[in-house]
Amino acid sequence: MTAPTTTTSTDVTVVCHVRAPLLLEPVDRQIETLQACDSEGTIDDLLLRSWPKEIALTDTSPYQETLESFERFETWAAGRGVSIRPPFQERTKTSQVTGETTDLLATPLLCLELYADDELVGVFPHTDEETEETLTTDEVIASLRTGEFPTPLGGTSESDPSMSTATAANASDCPDCGEPLIDGQGLFACPDCNWTGTVSETGQFLSRVAEARATDSERTPTNPR
Repeated sequence: MTAPTTTTSTDVTVVCHVRAPLLLEPVDRQIETLQACDSEGTIDDLLLRSWPKEIALTDTSPYQETLESFERFETWAAGRGVSIRPPFQERTKTSQVTGETTDLLATPLLCLELYADDELVGVFPHTDEETEETLTTDEVIASLRTGEFPTPLGGTSESDPSMSTATAANASDCPDCGEPLIDGQGLFACPDCNWTGTVSETGQFLSRVAEARATDSERTPTNPR
């Protein structure tokens, strides 16, 4: 599992989709833990949504909201290079009476949407298509229970809101003096000690001075002896 980050400066909303009425172990236990997170303040808001086991992939389906959610999940997953199939699966069903074939979407027992400051930053469970590692809802809920922000698997596209959220969450205080930094389009500056630098993809500060020294050392050829 990718190392989580803390949720100190983000409003975290969890939307929990569950198959009703299957509120049994372990689903029941996971929902109870999420409700504890909500009541104790480790997340800011919890929304519970129910969906059926299967949904017909038609324009006349009464579950259009769920189908729209699935399309949103697919778009997010494509942007990170991960897959949500499974737990979502598409299959066909043929009526023994009429012979008509219907395309169906099978839903997971439980699925989580994670929002940071109203931006979708994670759909769980999902699997990294390259490493085949899966980030489960159990792992995500365990992170949220301890007040940590679970980081999705996969890469990050330019349009992925999780990158801007991670930057906002981690790049707030100067690493030298601890005073608030000024964000100048990705270049951070401290008005108190004049520290300047950037933030890496992992959320770590990179001093401009250190970067310049590293670049100079790479360009300086080794003197032959």
